[in-house]
Amino acid sequence: MDWRSLTFDWNHARAFLATAEEGSLSAAARALGMAQPTIGRQVAALEQEMNVVLFERAGRGLILTPSGQELRDHLRAMGEAATRFSLAAAGRSQSIAGSIRITASEVYSAHLLPPIIMRLRALHPGIEVEIVASNSRTDLLRREADIAIRNYTSTQPELIVRKVKDDTGAYYATPAYLRSIGEPRTLGEMARGVFLGFAPREAMATALRPLGLDLTPAHFPIISESHLVQWEYVKRGAGIGVITEAVGDAETLVRRVLPDAAPIQFPMFLVTHRELHTSKRVRTVFDLLAAELARPADSTLPHPPAAGSIGFPSGA
Repeated sequence: MDWRSLTFDWNHARAFLATAEEGSLSAAARALGMAQPTIGRQVAALEQEMNVVLFERAGRGLILTPSGQELRDHLRAMGEAATRFSLAAAGRSQSIAGSIRITASEVYSAHLLPPIIMRLRALHPGIEVEIVASNSRTDLLRREADIAIRNYTSTQPELIVRKVKDDTGAYYATPAYLRSIGEPRTLGEMARGVFLGFAPREAMATALRPLGLDLTPAHFPIISESHLVQWEYVKRGAGIGVITEAVGDAETLVRRVLPDAAPIQFPMFLVTHRELHTSKRVRTVFDLLAAELARPADSTLPHPPAAGSIGFPSGA
């Protein structure tokens, strides 16, 4: 290998790759957790180091030049190799102290995880936790998180998947709202009300039909990509919403719409990267999450530490 030919700074290359992938300096800065002017200087430094023009300005946007497109493709391969190196190194770490990134939906992050993370911190104060609260899929292969809590399984061979349990949800609304629509006693009568949901409205109506609700897009006058925002509207009497029973049953402002109806079931999985299962820190957090999330909803409050480990999954 000709080491003398490596004349550029990897940090500069990373700034360029992030800008090319994210589409702008500001988006790259957010992705890398850096200031936009710093990203701009690093991209300019790479252009000077390589003696090429990587971007052309089009109004307020950036367009890759042919040279920029070619170098981006080479750097993608370098970035993937760097990610694999980082995963392998992290997987061999036997220190519990350090940072870990956990991703889960907004509802799980805000309502189910706090007592569990408090217990984790009480047991292992050297672990620093970052919660990535997102309803979108987080890419574990690109190290956007170390552990994910998901309601769907993953088939990628590089990932280890463990089913924790089948979670359950139900329909909720305020007593006043239910009185305003005539106290529905059946799924059919619930169509007299309106619902909170995600975009697009057509998809929401379609998703609920197999559950016995004959709804149209007009039943969703208020939509939001944030489930927490939807829940706030439900609590204020704006309509009917669906949420996990652990959260809905604990909220005194609402009640179940059909208390005797069968709950809505959906699986809960823990997922991590195969390279990370040899990391003592990831293993410790994964085991604790698996044990705590599997407990009944009314037993998730902080409690004294339990000795031992439930064991790390061998793979799925």
